[in-house]
Amino acid sequence: MSDVQNNTASGGQTRQRTLTFHILRYNPQEPDSKPRMQSYQLEEAEGMTLFLALSEIREHQDPTLQYDFVCRAGICGSCSMLINGRPGLACRTLTKDLDTNITLAPLPVFELIGDLSVNTGKWMRGMSERLETWVHAKEEEVNLSKAEARMEPELAEKIYELDRCVECGSCVAACGTAQMRKDFVGAVGMNKVARFKLDPRDVRTDDDFYELVGDDSGVFGCMSLLGCHDVCPKELPLQTQIAFLRRKMATIGC
Repeated sequence: MSDVQNNTASGGQTRQRTLTFHILRYNPQEPDSKPRMQSYQLEEAEGMTLFLALSEIREHQDPTLQYDFVCRAGICGSCSMLINGRPGLACRTLTKDLDTNITLAPLPVFELIGDLSVNTGKWMRGMSERLETWVHAKEEEVNLSKAEARMEPELAEKIYELDRCVECGSCVAACGTAQMRKDFVGAVGMNKVARFKLDPRDVRTDDDFYELVGDDSGVFGCMSLLGCHDVCPKELPLQTQIAFLRRKMATIGC
């Protein structure tokens, strides 16, 4: 029986596992701080998530441990981190699905605040401002009646599917290009562009979108490694959208 599975003691009762967390600690705000791994042990509880485990560690063992959370329901994306080397949400990851030795580290690419806390908001805002990720409507059409105009259910469903992104940064952290190019907008940026190309209220043309992502910092910088697609906690069709944009941009550029 593997270590990930629950061990059963005699009599059919489930034995409680002891979990060991190896956490990368570093506070760039402290001059004497140096990156180091620090270990903590914790008795596993039924239904425990990594968020609950980290809360237990900070409350009872080390109040200086830094990590982010808001909603605790996989909606805000704040608690994204490297879990055994793979980006994921702490609030949606059950410890029972992991080995008893768990390694946690902050997401790469983003500015480090301290320990497991990174500033994804700063990166996301810069990307959104650069791509102008809001509906561009004609000035005379910016009114409630236009904004609430009827939309076919099929189209609304396609737009909603792409709108489920929580900007957790997992796709960016899993992207080889994003770690090599600071100007790469990542799958999250191209997902937003694909979303607004679908929206009939947006008056931008194909050429406008080509100017935004039709180069190596956009669709043609993607190496198609599928990292973003594999780690998205919302299981968005990220590679499908990138492939769609790439075909569209190649046609425009001809």
